[in-house]
Parts: sequence; structure tokens; C-alpha cells
Amino acid sequence: MAEVNTHMAGQSAASRVMYTLMRTLVVSLAVGYTRTRVVGKHNIPSEGPFLLCPIHRSNIDTPLAAAVTRRRLRFMGKDSLWKVKPIGWILSALGAFPVTRGSADREALKRCINVLQEGEPLVLFPEGTRQSGPLVQPLFDGAAYVAVKAGVPIIPVGIGGSEGVMPKGSKMIYPRKCVVVVGEPIRASLDEEGRVPRSAVKDITAQLSADLQRLYDEAQRLAGTPNS
Repeated sequence: MAEVNTHMAGQSAASRVMYTLMRTLVVSLAVGYTRTRVVGKHNIPSEGPFLLCPIHRSNIDTPLAAAVTRRRLRFMGKDSLWKVKPIGWILSALGAFPVTRGSADREALKRCINVLQEGEPLVLFPEGTRQSGPLVQPLFDGAAYVAVKAGVPIIPVGIGGSEGVMPKGSKMIYPRKCVVVVGEPIRASLDEEGRVPRSAVKDITAQLSADLQRLYDEAQRLAGTPNS
């Protein structure tokens, strides 16, 4: 796998400048083309790490998720993309970090936890791959596990209208209106001894699923494409 130090990539002044420039370009194009409106930005922490968990219905969800904050966000990417050094540098500058495709889930989760412990926000799509339809699909416990282990809040995000912009399998990008709704942070509840109970991961996953469905419904309604 390509050797990329996620900490150095995150702290490089050059990479931060590149991120700002590229984010401005990509997000401006995506938001402008889809006339995206972002609701609930006040729920994004102004400092410290957090886990951003959006609904996932389209490839355009990634730049739309980045529209919720000007803070640098980190993403996972398959390690093969780093084989060409210039591309790898650009991806790292844009906040991505490599994970071996087909590797054990624990490797990817460990890398996610490391990024958060280094103090940077991270984006994870809790449904896994792109899905379709009005219902939130069963979530993996990975997002809740990462948040609990790193001690950070989860920020659920509903994205309405994006499936109409670029449906799964489509190569076309249609100018449909999108709305991004940012929910309130989800934090693990501590027990009487101030510790995180073993049931926290399952409980947070259940709450995340419910919050995502509510936010997704609201985003769809505001975008003019209500769930049926």
C-alpha cells in the first residue's frame, strides 16, 4: 500500500491551502449546479473532532457534505488511488487517506479513530455504499464504534434530492435542487461511574438510524422530492 502519513498530510500548510482552494471550487460548483441549501449549520462544532454521518444516495453527496463547514474534513479512499504520487498528494490535500481495499474492517476503523484522535473531523457514510430509495438502510455499527472509541460526537446529515441529481449507475449529472439538513450531535451517554456502557454502540447506531431517517425525510420535503 502507498505509504501516506495521515498526520503529516493533515498538518501540511501546503495541503491545507490546496484543500481550501479545491474545496471552494468543487463545493461551489456542486452547490451552484444543484441550488443546494444547507440547514442546521449551527450544529457543526466550531472546533475539535467530530464524525459527520450523511445519508448516501449519490456520488455528489461527498461535495455536498463538505458544504456544511469550511473546516477541513477527512475521507477514506481505496489505497490504489495513491499509486500515482501526484494524484495521491492531491487526494491527501483534499482530506482523503488510504485504506486497503478488501482489508479487514478493523484496519479501516483503526485509521478512522487515529484521524479523529489527531483532532480532525471525519466523514463516514454509515449506510456503507450508495443506496437507493426513501428508507435508511440498516446501519453498520462502525460509525458508532469509531465515535465511542475516539470520544467524539456524531453529526447526522440528511441530503434530499441528490439521488435525482446522479442516480446510482448514472453517468449524467442533472440540475436538481438539493437540501442538506444537519442534525444535532449524538453523544454516548455515560453510566453512573462516568464510563461508556457496553451497550453504547448499539444504542448510538439505533439513534443514528432514527435521526437520519427524520433528517432525510425533512431534506427530501424541503427539496421538493418527498419520500413516498
